[in-house]
Amino acid sequence: MMIFDFISQAEIEDLPDHDPPAAFIEFVRIAKARLRERTSEISSDDPGGWDELQEARQGFMNVVVAAAKNYSIEPIASLSVPRIKDFDADAHRQFGSDLDHYLTQILLDNNSRVKKDSVLISPDTKSAIRTYIFHLRELIEKAEGVDEIRRNALLRKLDEFESELEKRRLSLMAVTVLAITLVSAPGGFGATADLANKLITNILRSVGEAKQAEDEMRRLPSAVSPMAITGPRKEALRSSEAASHRPADLDDDIPF
Repeated sequence: MMIFDFISQAEIEDLPDHDPPAAFIEFVRIAKARLRERTSEISSDDPGGWDELQEARQGFMNVVVAAAKNYSIEPIASLSVPRIKDFDADAHRQFGSDLDHYLTQILLDNNSRVKKDSVLISPDTKSAIRTYIFHLRELIEKAEGVDEIRRNALLRKLDEFESELEKRRLSLMAVTVLAITLVSAPGGFGATADLANKLITNILRSVGEAKQAEDEMRRLPSAVSPMAITGPRKEALRSSEAASHRPADLDDDIPF
């Protein structure tokens, strides 16, 4: 099996940007599902079925190790892929076991990083933010002298932010992008720019207070250093073991 037997070009393009661990995890998830689909189609009664099965399994290891190299995921990236003729069922089972061991560490570490770059918003705070968004939308819709292209672009940005707000945790990047887009929009709010800035500031303050409270409660460090991913056994994985150990004035109407 080749790379596009495990993942499509469209799926590759949809992999997370600027987050190598998350991209690698998603790559493995998709590739493993395709391997499962393919091997379920291979008949053990077929004389060539065993060879086809081993080729598919070796192909899975081949693309996973290659992906690990691309994303600099160690020690998976340093594993040696055996030749097809040297690849057997034990090598496949061991690589699958070791890969699960590595993925568990990556998933848990990545979860910590996601929490560092996002915040859990309480229902009351979400309600307040939705109110600010509602009034921002009104200002944009009623602003005079704003062309429709700019108006629609700003409204779409509010839609995107509201979608992010519905998630369990709100991405701090989504908040930053919204603020930069709205504050830098030339003439986006017409004569109500000052009022719009107040609403944007309120959103930033609400999110900032929620993040500060969360960090104080969790006592998260200001920066999380990269986690060292280790193997499932205490001894180092030697290259010689690789084959068998695969590892309007609205001021009165808006709450401030």
